[in-house]
Amino acid sequence: MYHSFLKTFKESTFIARSMSKQKKGKAVPLPSVSPEQPVTVDKNGNLRIKIHAKPGAKVNSITDISEQEIGVQISAPPVDGEANSELVKYIASCLGAKKSCVSVEKGNKSRQKTVLVSDSSLSTETVIAKLKENIES
Repeated sequence: MYHSFLKTFKESTFIARSMSKQKKGKAVPLPSVSPEQPVTVDKNGNLRIKIHAKPGAKVNSITDISEQEIGVQISAPPVDGEANSELVKYIASCLGAKKSCVSVEKGNKSRQKTVLVSDSSLSTETVIAKLKENIES
């Protein structure tokens, strides 16, 4: 019994060592990683928008659209969820969606938020296009 275990152990060690040796000078290409997008589609077909919220502004506006998130100024103060409800209203009005289709999924007490849009008529491209129309000049 011990002898068969020892033989199996030696064979597996030999295989592991031979697999770890690579020829020097040959670079192994890394898989290309696409940059994170601010608007994605989840497995249920809902849209997720990554938002950097800036509460307490004079007016509601979209400040910028980067590769990671969308900057949004909110006129409501960050007290008792007022800024979150104002953000939902503003995003719904920008997208032309019902307010009931838009909700804050993550980040209720943070500036980094994920907003979920359950309107199936919208695609990621149309969402970004509609948000760019509302960008502050």
